[in-house]
Amino acid sequence: MTRPLPSDAPGARPRGDLAEVMRKVAQGDKQSFSTLYDALAPLVFGIVLRVVRDRSQSEEVTQEVMIDLWRQAARYRPAAGSVTTWAATIAHRRAVDRVRSAQAASDREYAQAAREHATAFDEVAEQVETRLESEQVRRCLRGLTELQRQAVTLAYYGGLTYREVAQALRTPLPTVKTRMRDGLIRLRDCMGVTA
Repeated sequence: MTRPLPSDAPGARPRGDLAEVMRKVAQGDKQSFSTLYDALAPLVFGIVLRVVRDRSQSEEVTQEVMIDLWRQAARYRPAAGSVTTWAATIAHRRAVDRVRSAQAASDREYAQAAREHATAFDEVAEQVETRLESEQVRRCLRGLTELQRQAVTLAYYGGLTYREVAQALRTPLPTVKTRMRDGLIRLRDCMGVTA
């Protein structure tokens, strides 16, 4: 990339002859491509560097542009503009594509990080909410009578049926049902649940 500009190099071709050089490059003349490279690489690098703003990436993009010029030489039409303008247009488009590609990659990484962070946050929030609800249930259970608390605890935490609760407490089944109904009503009111 440190090759001199054609106007600085002794015996260099003037830029007006680049159309002829490009015609020879289109025919596969490697020496003509070397001449084209010497004439255009500094210009291309300057354009790319202004857009990309990263020297190493600019060098990569410049190489890509020069390869494009080699491969697309047959597509050049002198009537459409000078070789320099054509090369500058390709360089600018490639540089913009590189910036867009880098931005898209950065956006994808940011979005992925945000999704991962949100997932972790949601898990923490869910755990906190579960703990708060558990504490509220414990507080509300403490507000029940001893008989109501025993019946509700055996049924909902012990998984016992009404009949099994009645047997465990040695209490008639209708009494157990009444205690549980009253206890559940008090729990509902304590927790602020609307029916």
